[in-house]
Amino acid sequence: MILFLLPSLALFVIFVIYPIIQSIYYSFFNWKGFGPAVDFIALDNYKRILTDRVFMIALKNGFFIVILSLVLQLPLSLGLAILVGRNLPGRVFFRTIFFMPYVFSEVISAIMWLGLFNPDPDRGLINALLILIPGVKAQPWLGNPDTVLMCLFVVLTWKYFGFHMLLYLTGLQNIPTEIEEAACIDGANKFQLLTRITLPLLGSTIRTTVYLSVLGSLQQFILVWVMTHGGPVNASEVMSTYMYRFGFVRFYLGYGSAVSIVMFLICLIFSLAYQRLAPQQDYLGGTQKG
Repeated sequence: MILFLLPSLALFVIFVIYPIIQSIYYSFFNWKGFGPAVDFIALDNYKRILTDRVFMIALKNGFFIVILSLVLQLPLSLGLAILVGRNLPGRVFFRTIFFMPYVFSEVISAIMWLGLFNPDPDRGLINALLILIPGVKAQPWLGNPDTVLMCLFVVLTWKYFGFHMLLYLTGLQNIPTEIEEAACIDGANKFQLLTRITLPLLGSTIRTTVYLSVLGSLQQFILVWVMTHGGPVNASEVMSTYMYRFGFVRFYLGYGSAVSIVMFLICLIFSLAYQRLAPQQDYLGGTQKG
């Protein structure tokens, strides 16, 4: 049995464990990627991270996206899953339409929305529709520090809510119809079915989507970088774009490695706290797990 695990273990060590150890090592050096790392500076990179105003903005933006995802994106996905998972006419069509954005690559999605948010009304659909309203002017959506983060969240929601909806649909299909039928016979209305039957039985699926949404929001990079490069004036900076800017644009690879380790620790702490605090109860089996 151990022999069968060796190939997977070897790949895990080479592509996961070794890069983490290497990043930890380089994070203690002032290294620009050329030649061996010899300028040892101990914890100076980490001190700089914790005192850098731009990193604090990136950290705040990351948690802001996390909160919006939990408050808006996941409830929207759950609501749509309940609608298209029931006896809604044309539900197969709606499932396909809602899931389609997730199929597109993040680069293609970013380019599409760059066109929609174009400040020129002759090129950008959103502003072209906006100026049709009397007294309303075209807006520089991605060029305004007050609106750029919300615009990015709209794109993220459009892109990923179909994925979460699919997870909820899978969870709904695993709920035995006999339970709902028995509740209806006992006099439960639709609201009681939702709050007393459907949502509790979807508990494990909801916890999974929360976990994936938080980690995905904290590590978001491609859409933000392609659409805004973290601008204007760092208004849409997130931790991954901050790391990429220093590590691969400015070639401060030692500092970039330190940023990656900070990101890793934040995600690791959340994962450990989630595993510790999230209840792992199987309502259908009636057993308590882990």
